[in-house]
Amino acid sequence: MKCPFCSCIDTRVVDSRLAKEGNSIRRRRECAECNRRFTTYERVEDILPLVVKKDGRREPFDRLKIISGMQRACEKRPVSIATIEKIVDQMEMEFQECPEREIPASRVGEAVMKALHDLDEVAYVRFASVYRQFKDINEFMQELKDILGNQHDLHSDS
Repeated sequence: MKCPFCSCIDTRVVDSRLAKEGNSIRRRRECAECNRRFTTYERVEDILPLVVKKDGRREPFDRLKIISGMQRACEKRPVSIATIEKIVDQMEMEFQECPEREIPASRVGEAVMKALHDLDEVAYVRFASVYRQFKDINEFMQELKDILGNQHDLHSDS
């Protein structure tokens, strides 16, 4: 494992333990060159479907890309990175279990939007405004009205 500080490849494991979620191993490592310590996580490599972009390109499913997009949407909102990672873990499991070897990017985007809608409405609107590429303010306002209408329906049911 290459040291992130000095790039030396001579590092040793000083501690290993099961990570909190139980699906990875957390390892503390120490560099033989600079003696600094760093943490790595080891997890089973899942075989995930390829994501088919609008233009037909295919690229590997990228959990970090999804986490990054959700973090941007949740910026300055009361949503922890742990919550985002848990949601992405669930999405990743769902896509791993799907029988198709390729999935459209729109399916990934819709899954993110659904998760954000359930999690934080402001984050949802932020993500939707970029993802859906509203053509004008009227489309954006319609999305907001739909959210507000759903909120009203929920409150009137109680």
